[in-house]
Amino acid sequence: MSSNTQKFQVHAIKVVVEPWLGEHHVYAIFMVPDKYKEPPFFILTVKHLGSFCEKPFGNSQFYDDIFAEPGTHLIRDYIRTRLALRLILQGKYFQLNDQYNWSLTYPKDNSAKVNN
Repeated sequence: MSSNTQKFQVHAIKVVVEPWLGEHHVYAIFMVPDKYKEPPFFILTVKHLGSFCEKPFGNSQFYDDIFAEPGTHLIRDYIRTRLALRLILQGKYFQLNDQYNWSLTYPKDNSAKVNN
């Protein structure tokens, strides 16, 4: 996204880092307002570790004992297991496992303006 594009950002509510269990065991869960349910893309950022531009591939009202609040949905987004293992071997397990280091950034939805 260009630097002058308005953005919406949300932080993870839960992080799972268990790459020793195999593929798809390093991810974060985000609670996102429903107006961002069908974006063309978003950017997953793990602070100090990297950013990844991705297309959404699904959402749910329930993941890992977490229920979405009214007007929201849950997104579960992964990073590659081999990347997670490399980061852990570099001593970055605690950074990777900190939910405040994970965020999703969306282009701001200008169609949902409030009329006063």
